[in-house]
Amino acid sequence: MLIYKKIEEGSREKTYRNELKYVCSEGELIQIKKRIEPFCRLDPHVGQDGIYRIRSIYFDDKYDRCFYENENGTDPREKFRIRVYNEDFSNIFLECKGKEKSMAYKYHSVISEQECKDILDGRFSGRGWEDRLLSKFYLQCKGKQLRSKVVVVYERTPYIYSVGNVRITLDRYIGGTAKVSDFFEKYLPVRPVMPEGQHVLEVKYDKFLPDFLYQTMNLGDLRQTAYSKYYFCRKFTR
Repeated sequence: MLIYKKIEEGSREKTYRNELKYVCSEGELIQIKKRIEPFCRLDPHVGQDGIYRIRSIYFDDKYDRCFYENENGTDPREKFRIRVYNEDFSNIFLECKGKEKSMAYKYHSVISEQECKDILDGRFSGRGWEDRLLSKFYLQCKGKQLRSKVVVVYERTPYIYSVGNVRITLDRYIGGTAKVSDFFEKYLPVRPVMPEGQHVLEVKYDKFLPDFLYQTMNLGDLRQTAYSKYYFCRKFTR
């Protein structure tokens, strides 16, 4: 399940996307959902309830470089995370997400459960040196002393509009925990990091966002923000 276009192994080409974020109330998200449903379809990976659950481990160095880069709005910047959907540990993704000139990019490699556990224990498999992203990650773990810092969880309702490759996601119940060792537990207690009833709307697209869709969502009435789930989960769980 790849939200951004994949960067082919061995290629230096990056696919950049625009990314808009807004903090919304539950009522605002419900209204936006009603407005876009006639035009957008749900991501086919959702369950019968129309959502999927996301659980991610984020990494940072001993100086918390990624944390402070988020705080200061540093550009360019990038960070690594390990992500699973719906607690399905048979599909684990190591991802690198970056921002450059205000545009976002992301690419991933699939890793096994054992490789994930080895990474969390500070061990690196030989396969890593055959995979471009794993190799880059391992080198940063060794050179910059990257370590797992926090687990971020939330529920996502994702919609797709094909023209412009638009992806609209409604992210609720964002929380985090510094107990990374509990990542593989079925039930993971987390600390909420948003005020009650506050959630995040994200709108991602390639070169353009259709005007009618922008107007349908009434995005002009919302305040755009540079909200980072990693930053706030670290801030409240450190």
